[in-house]
Amino acid sequence: MPRVEWLTLAMLLLCYGLWTVAGLAIWPVAPVAALALMAVMAALHSSLTHECLHGHPTRSRRANELLASLPLTIFYPYRRYQALHLAHHNDERITDPFEDPESYYVARWRHARMPGWLRAVLVVNNTFVGRVVLGPVLGAAGFLRDEARLLADGRRDVRRAWLLHLAGLLPVLALVQAFGIPIWVYVVGVAWPALSLISIRTFAEHRWHEAPEGRTIIVERSPLSWIFLNNNLHIVHHQIPSAPWYALPALYAARAAHWRDLNRGYVYPGYGALFLAHALRPKEPVVHPALQREAPVTDIGPETLLAPAQDLISGLSPDNDPGAPRPGGERAA
Repeated sequence: MPRVEWLTLAMLLLCYGLWTVAGLAIWPVAPVAALALMAVMAALHSSLTHECLHGHPTRSRRANELLASLPLTIFYPYRRYQALHLAHHNDERITDPFEDPESYYVARWRHARMPGWLRAVLVVNNTFVGRVVLGPVLGAAGFLRDEARLLADGRRDVRRAWLLHLAGLLPVLALVQAFGIPIWVYVVGVAWPALSLISIRTFAEHRWHEAPEGRTIIVERSPLSWIFLNNNLHIVHHQIPSAPWYALPALYAARAAHWRDLNRGYVYPGYGALFLAHALRPKEPVVHPALQREAPVTDIGPETLLAPAQDLISGLSPDNDPGAPRPGGERAA
């Protein structure tokens, strides 16, 4: 790895620069176009944040964190995203409703205790359209509720992550107001669409399969690849998490047949094929097909019976600390 990955650094500068131009110069004359450009840049920033927490574009963790420290999508602190995402990179546990913080599956016993309306919402959320429209709201609501619980429990690392997040968020909100954009308009017109764009990528990123390698998708081509920083070739990223985004296409092309065999043929030619197949039809069941089917004996008290809906929406168990390191999580750094 070079000392500085200049291409990634250039993308960060382009992202912040175009976001600023949209608010400063385009908003006064073409507000809708400005919000659209800011949303695309915020989605790109989310992908660049993912690069930074994986050790790019410099060898310094602090420098990488600083480069991604302006949260254009508002809701997710860098250090919390880092802790949860590196836990997700334990490939042996991918899709487990309790061990994988990014799993959309729910344990059977927990699903059985849900009210009917919530079951219906989660079914809709497993369609392409539902994930793009509802997914950002459900994900943020569940995440914020989990974080509030951890803060109430006195977690110092979580508190520090949020303080650092606020230090970056305040300048973003100050700039938004200086542009003349109401904060609520930014949330609805920029942050939400940006997270919807990212939801296109994450919608089918993982599925349950007996083989861990068979759980991670390949989407071979997409005009959105530059926003996703080639993470549509997701099996390559999971197998070589230290590879920078611009290396992924060549790594895939050099051994395309190998990657398709490795992930047991979990391949789509593009996101259009996913949309046509699952626009209004759930791609996956809400209940995990194999794991965590029975309630653990330590989780049968009254508090569990009244588990808040947001715990279920977020896919994180109240019995597992979402900030705690998981086995294998650090290897993704």
